[in-house]
Amino acid sequence: MKKKVALITGITGQDGSFLAKLLLSKNYKVHGIKRRTSFFSTKRIDDVLKEKHSKNQTINLHYGDVTDSVNCFDLIKKIKPDEVYHLAAQSHVAISFEQPYYTANVDFLGTLNMLESIRIYNKKIKFYNAASSEMYGDSRNSIGEQNENTTFNPKSPYAVSKLASFHLTKVYRESYGMFASNGILFNHESEIRGENFLTRKVSKFVAKYSFTKKGILLLGNLDSYRDWGYAPDFVDGIWRILQYKHPDDFVLSSGITHSVKKFVILAFKHIGVELKFKKIGNQYFGYNKLNNNLVLKTINYYYRPNEVNYLKGNYLKAKKKLKWKPKTNINNLIKIMVDNDIENLRKSL
Repeated sequence: MKKKVALITGITGQDGSFLAKLLLSKNYKVHGIKRRTSFFSTKRIDDVLKEKHSKNQTINLHYGDVTDSVNCFDLIKKIKPDEVYHLAAQSHVAISFEQPYYTANVDFLGTLNMLESIRIYNKKIKFYNAASSEMYGDSRNSIGEQNENTTFNPKSPYAVSKLASFHLTKVYRESYGMFASNGILFNHESEIRGENFLTRKVSKFVAKYSFTKKGILLLGNLDSYRDWGYAPDFVDGIWRILQYKHPDDFVLSSGITHSVKKFVILAFKHIGVELKFKKIGNQYFGYNKLNNNLVLKTINYYYRPNEVNYLKGNYLKAKKKLKWKPKTNINNLIKIMVDNDIENLRKSL
């Protein structure tokens, strides 16, 4: 039986690396696009690249950039994929305020380039677009959850770019009969999450604090609520979206929301530290309850210019149609992340 061929943009990112390993386990031939830089940035998939597999059982990397339309078409023509998983993006919300043009160029025009390449070369190629819960902004329905029918209300250049890509994917699906699907993924974290993201910033600090009992964690809005899940669970959902009988849009989420403050409390609790908080004006101060040492404070620098205060996804459609549901709760997620960062620190000592 002929192996399926998959192309992953953003393969060196958190989701791309987990997805590559999942597809290899399902006997796919996996190709990935990697931007040309002056240093190697394949850390997340190095374990696969170094394994002694035959050529058809490993990851085939290609230099490329989704902002280059000619390059996108040439890669589609060369690789001839059965499935394209478009994950490449400038995915940090705060950075999108600092680099709005770059964010729009990568997140929207990159999607356009991939869709046009598929349309011109072979419209039978299945296409997955990584959308985002940030598209909802503060839009809530009557039960306080967001699903596929909830009104979007983006609050950042990142969210606007993702929403444009979401609608563009639907336009190509409806206009050209392409198998083009969107996954609206709520926050999903892991032990290989980028270190500039909130959850990894917290897990790294907590791991270090478990050794030193020193330092002050600087954060932004502790009162925002997020729906957090584990990235490998969500990657399984991404794969299922392209295996469904027809193209469609799906929310993937945990269905449970927690405040940033709660995430921090649970992370410190994992290493046996109980926090107590004092609020002066809009600023939080967090103390180690055992010795009253300051371990956390909020500062204006880490607040977004336009905050999204509440996200909670309803994944009922994915549960019914894809037979998908999350497996990892927030306590286990935090355990995985903090324990991994503690082990990394232990190895470096």
